[in-house]
Amino acid sequence: MQFNIVAKTMMGLEEVLAEEIKLLGGKNITIGKRSVHYTGDQMLLYKSNLYLRTALRVLKPISSFNVHNEDELYRNAKNIDWSFIEDNQTFAVESTVNSGHFRHSKYAALLIKDAIVDQKREKKGIRPNVDISSPDYRIHLHINQEEASISLDSSGDSLHRRGYRARQNMAPLNEVLAAGLIITAGWMGRGIFTDPMCGSGTIPIEAAMIAKNIPCGYLRNEFGFMNWFDFDSNLWGDILKEAEENIIPNPDVKIIGSDFSSQYIDTSINNAKLAGVDNVTSFETANIQNFFPPSTDTSALTIMNPPYGERMSINDIQSFYKSIGDRLKEAYTNYDVWILSSNKDALKSVGLRTSRRLAFQNGPLEVKFHKYELYRGSKKAKAKAERD
Repeated sequence: MQFNIVAKTMMGLEEVLAEEIKLLGGKNITIGKRSVHYTGDQMLLYKSNLYLRTALRVLKPISSFNVHNEDELYRNAKNIDWSFIEDNQTFAVESTVNSGHFRHSKYAALLIKDAIVDQKREKKGIRPNVDISSPDYRIHLHINQEEASISLDSSGDSLHRRGYRARQNMAPLNEVLAAGLIITAGWMGRGIFTDPMCGSGTIPIEAAMIAKNIPCGYLRNEFGFMNWFDFDSNLWGDILKEAEENIIPNPDVKIIGSDFSSQYIDTSINNAKLAGVDNVTSFETANIQNFFPPSTDTSALTIMNPPYGERMSINDIQSFYKSIGDRLKEAYTNYDVWILSSNKDALKSVGLRTSRRLAFQNGPLEVKFHKYELYRGSKKAKAKAERD
């Protein structure tokens, strides 16, 4: 049976996510704000949680309606048949509200909770339990002006929690954003990939998981849909078996990360082992000036996420980014280099011409993703060499 599905993502990754969904078999795909809407069946819902590298959550809408006030919201929510939440199960309601009719999103969520509790009490004489931290059912309310929708969260914890990050540095890059950057940069899982400012290793590890065709959710033991009344354990088992059979044990790649902090490098090595990619990744303690990327006559890829300058003076951060540009010109011939930063002025100090400029959201910050092509000779010569 086909039904509507909504995958949530980060600003700027909507197109990437839509393409992922298309490749997975989604139909009737439409792009929204930080979301992609599509149709599919139970198998696709499960696969969406397992495979979609740029999705934060996968929702299954169960009701939509117009709403103008609190009473209408409560009544419509109470008209939904909540009997699928069993007597011994818990639930929690989360809400996102953009409407002049509702000033507080938490109060709107409270109305949904009251509607569920009141229906259960009236029909069965019981009061279901609310568990905010680890509920059996996560229920999402979304109100945009006068349009309300209520969905079940099939993911449980956010899908950026891959399961390999045992430790992290102080400012880790979100795994979903990291995967989105890698896909946007055109990484096909073959050749050379480097990150000379790898922190806890998120970017190299996500690149390695793509190279080995390891699904992003492969390490997770639990998803929200496993608590649902219609969970099909046999179907899920078949999906996992297929995923395992399609993993590439030893792809033809060289993935290297470096960082000035030996503590970060230890963390990266440990995280790579947990992710099952330690056989295709290597990490070394070195700052960008002392890191030597492999020389290559063909194209290679580098992605880096340098400091944005919150703890550095204006002069220091501009000098730092200038030193990055100088090092790229010196050592990164035939590399496509992408730099992620929220500091627009510092990016100008790199001193190289950009071939692409994209915008994303990294937590509360709008960040720029700039591409620099460091080819030897002319573009025409480079293109000819790649064809040959």
